Amino acid sequence: MFRYERPQKGRYRQFHQFGVETFGMKTADIDAELILMTARLWQLLGLTNVVRLEINSLGEIESRNAYRAALVDYLTQHIEQLDEDSKRRLSTNPLRVLDSKDTKTQAVLVDAPQLMDYLDEESRAHFATLTAVLDGAGIAYTVNQRLVRGLDYYNKTVFEWVTTALGSQGTVCAGGRYDGLVSQLGGQATPAVGFAIGLERLVLLLETLQQNHDTTEADIYVVCEDNTVQAALLLAETLRNNLTKYRIVTHCGGGQFKSQLKKADKTGAKLALLLGKNEFDQQTVTVKWLQTGEQHLIAQTELVTYLAQTLGASV
Repeated sequence: MFRYERPQKGRYRQFHQFGVETFGMKTADIDAELILMTARLWQLLGLTNVVRLEINSLGEIESRNAYRAALVDYLTQHIEQLDEDSKRRLSTNPLRVLDSKDTKTQAVLVDAPQLMDYLDEESRAHFATLTAVLDGAGIAYTVNQRLVRGLDYYNKTVFEWVTTALGSQGTVCAGGRYDGLVSQLGGQATPAVGFAIGLERLVLLLETLQQNHDTTEADIYVVCEDNTVQAALLLAETLRNNLTKYRIVTHCGGGQFKSQLKKADKTGAKLALLLGKNEFDQQTVTVKWLQTGEQHLIAQTELVTYLAQTLGASV
């Protein structure tokens, strides 16, 4: 892909997109399936906790035209408070005013008419089906009534996955329904919905997150003394064999328990396992819960069972 305007951070003159487009299906289940597909992608990439979903419905062209008229009427009454871009868009593409990042314009928009109030019944039902599927799948989302598209062939569902990790340019994936596109290009009216992910933006997000982590994230962090390192490594291997869904890191490189526990905190681990000389001699392990500071002395033979029960209860 190529863009005409001046590229901003995370954007390039020449760039690449990965996307999915579907044609011939007008029901909300395909909208939901595409969103579920992107949610699974974030899970596979380890990005679930740094992206969030925003959704909206644009309705059909007739209801959107009615909303556009109401929006223009409202904004015209406050035109002196709008930024220059928004004043220009008021006559060319007023829905794009809703995208404005200008603080004064955003203040005006607080009391602006809401698009949802103008939706036709079919669009309302379509959106209700979509949100019901997302709710059932446990996908968290925010209804953002300022989320719009500047082209008339878009209708009903629009969605974006956004992040705060990349500054103002936070959209990682954008999608929506565009039932009017094929007919505008001269074909037969054909329902369509799809999404696109900017690959350079995605790579930048992954790189940024990697830079922000000093060590590998963990659930369990094994702390040891110089003379118990070998035992700690073998203990960690035993835990990995039996607690396969948890991430277990053994501290390497030496250092005092205090400094090791600071590193354990940085990994986000729920607990640290302390294996000092006393624990080694007694074949025990001190389990320290990092958020509360609570400690328990557990026999090594009972450790797997203890961790499986307590971690399972705390997740």
